[in-house]
Amino acid sequence: MNHNRSMRTVLFLCSANYYRSRFAEHFFNWHAESNILPWRAKSKGLAVGRYGNIGPISRYTIERLNEIGIPINNNSRFPQQVTEQHLSDASLVIALKEAEHREMLEESFTDWAGQVEYWHIDDLDCADPKDALPELENEVLALLERLDNGG
Repeated sequence: MNHNRSMRTVLFLCSANYYRSRFAEHFFNWHAESNILPWRAKSKGLAVGRYGNIGPISRYTIERLNEIGIPINNNSRFPQQVTEQHLSDASLVIALKEAEHREMLEESFTDWAGQVEYWHIDDLDCADPKDALPELENEVLALLERLDNGG
């Protein structure tokens, strides 16, 4: 059976595409592949570059993935800005913090702001990674279960 024929994409959005969305992408893909789900995640940022050149991927993301045994396989590319095409290509778009990202979407991608699913995962300015990343894991696991059940 060719699983790629019906492969669908979830797109995780955060501000810088450096910490939360990158963690969600790796965590989701590892679990989706392990459970042979026809879904793959990508991640992009809504304001890449706004905070300067912050590097390829957050050390908190790498540390937590290592801690829970998920390899990143040298996939530590630099953050990428979301485009209209990325939004169009995705089967599901999730912004990781509504209070932060809805306004950004309304400004840059007006037609998309109402079509995105919003979560409530705080960035480093509001929550320690030791709290935020396990919360994000729970959200992603619930999403995987929902997708596996056809929703």
